Amino acid sequence: MALAPKPIQDMDQPVSASDSSMVREQLGRLLAHPLFSNSKRYPALLAYAVEQTLLGNAAELKERSIGVEVFGRPPSYDANADPVVRITAGEVRKRLSQYYYDSAHDGELVIELPIGSYVPVFHAPEPIPEPEPVAVMPVPEATPAPPPPLVAAPAAPRPWRLRWLLVAALVVLAGAAGVGIGLRYHPTPPPSNIDRFWQPVISSANPATFCLGEPAKNIDVGSINNLEAPVSPSQPEPLYFRLHYAGNLALADVITLTRVAAALEIRHKTFRVVPASEATFQQLREGPIILIGAFDNIWTLRVTQKLRFGFESKDGVAVLVDRKSPDSRSWATAWDLPYQKLSRDYAIVARIHDSTTGQPVIIAAGISEEGTEAAGEILYNPVYLDSLLAKAPPDWEEKNMEAVIETQVIQGHSGPPNVLAVETW
Repeated sequence: MALAPKPIQDMDQPVSASDSSMVREQLGRLLAHPLFSNSKRYPALLAYAVEQTLLGNAAELKERSIGVEVFGRPPSYDANADPVVRITAGEVRKRLSQYYYDSAHDGELVIELPIGSYVPVFHAPEPIPEPEPVAVMPVPEATPAPPPPLVAAPAAPRPWRLRWLLVAALVVLAGAAGVGIGLRYHPTPPPSNIDRFWQPVISSANPATFCLGEPAKNIDVGSINNLEAPVSPSQPEPLYFRLHYAGNLALADVITLTRVAAALEIRHKTFRVVPASEATFQQLREGPIILIGAFDNIWTLRVTQKLRFGFESKDGVAVLVDRKSPDSRSWATAWDLPYQKLSRDYAIVARIHDSTTGQPVIIAAGISEEGTEAAGEILYNPVYLDSLLAKAPPDWEEKNMEAVIETQVIQGHSGPPNVLAVETW
């Protein structure tokens, strides 16, 4: 979506009446969308921040004031111990990105909540320029070409010159035969399956973008049945708690990044690494994309919404769904499962052309970190990739491909990936 170069509001002044009307109309569309209407906290924070900005009170939008006014916290509450505002704002940013990612909302006024701020910014979309008329050039009448000039026939070569020409021809033929024999005994090796799998990424003229999930920013504990953290070290650690408080990046995601990046490096492919919350739609349109992580990566969730296999959270359970068999819940893990008891995980490996960004997309994403790590092994280990391709049609290179894998988890470490299902189209 193309945005105007400047926001339509002045942070120190109320927004004009006409602009306020447009902003409130757009806010109504957002709050009515399922991304916001199915929650209480996200629309409350967004509506409060927008309204205060329209009234010229943007300078008062601080973490503590929002905690008091929106979430009913006492004025003396500890924002570090109770990060409800930060977590909710991060989720609002994620949902705004998902909303505007959908091309169905092109042409709408954009409400943005910049990272590091609670003051929304309003952008008026640029009008779509009308196509310029194509000038039709008149086709000149064909004129007959002049006859070629007469050239005198060359004189017949002398006998001694014929002999040397014959010798030269034999030398050339012998050299060509030698090259052919050399190629026969030293043929160029065919590309490996790893090369063929990564060809859409490698062949792109633009750098690839690794987009990594961020557990601490994108997993909302409140949306997972409002479960509470363990109160003592002796209590088992639930899966959702590990994901939420693991830090800025999951260790398994980083491991997957380093190993897959090494595979691109030896193929001389340039790339960059961007956290999911900072990746913009414009960045993702610039070149191939590698998405790592599932529930901690907003872009993985968005892209897989359109695929047969995807991720959902239902009734306190993290589910890898098969949209052709919506009643199947065999690929699932309870969010409150003690992490030490996790014995099996499920993940998606995909290689598709995303119509929204217009770019090739590679996905390695598990319900938990172990699933992501196992999925990543398929991307750089030829043995595991071959096991996936064995279940794909012979012309898989020309198709989109998505697979579900399973891995056993032993003492927090993933085992080899086992391919359960493959879809190509």
